[in-house]
Amino acid sequence: MLHFKTYELGHDKDWVVFVHGAGGSSSIWFNQIRTFRRSFNVLLVDLRGHGRSQSPAAHFKRYTFRQISQDVIEVLDHLHIAKAHFVGISLGTIVIRTIGEIAPDRIQSMILGGAITRLSFRSKILMVFGNCFKWILPYLWLYKLLAWVIMPRKRHQASRLMFINEAAKLCQKEFMRWFKLTKDVIPLLNYFEEKEIPVPTLYLMGEEDHMFLAPVEKLIQQHRFSTLQVIENSGHACNVDRPDLFNQFSISFIKNHLTLQSAVH
Repeated sequence: MLHFKTYELGHDKDWVVFVHGAGGSSSIWFNQIRTFRRSFNVLLVDLRGHGRSQSPAAHFKRYTFRQISQDVIEVLDHLHIAKAHFVGISLGTIVIRTIGEIAPDRIQSMILGGAITRLSFRSKILMVFGNCFKWILPYLWLYKLLAWVIMPRKRHQASRLMFINEAAKLCQKEFMRWFKLTKDVIPLLNYFEEKEIPVPTLYLMGEEDHMFLAPVEKLIQQHRFSTLQVIENSGHACNVDRPDLFNQFSISFIKNHLTLQSAVH
């Protein structure tokens, strides 16, 4: 089972589950934990091979988003959490969206930060480059390049360094397993674009997220359960660049979609 940590207020409070991206860990949510735990029960998970979660058996040469998402559902089952609000960043948003396909009844709302909904031409070039050189370049060099391209500005430095430092804790084989997921991303994102699930969804995107903001702006015009909030002076990792606004918008959205609000009223 994945390593997890909980902060519980009581049975009368909704659960919020945080899902990090590739190369990160639950520690990237340090700017969110203190604020969220004042109002909600909080669950933090380390995805397989990240943070304090172990990699699965060695025979797993490739991962799938379904497997990774099932890992999170297993933790929910273990803790007897029937339904929760999910907050994700970057690749973690794809994991959350996959959970929405596997078990839509487990999701009360989704907050998708730095969401990846479609790959631009530049993103596809990066994927091709990475797959060509992943066995030649040290994986950390490749990750540093990806981090710099996605978060290039000076104000993104803290976000960039944090993700690089977290990625440095991965082993080479684990990084390769996760990088191979990029081959599954395009058809999966196309499917998600065509099929919206009826779950209240808030996209939180940095105004400087030059890789992924534009596709989200187009997506919400088609999806009637989704809204977009653009965060000023922020890049891809908007939960790190502007935690004040990220927390404010997220908590306000969750409070408008409380699982237990009928019981409260």
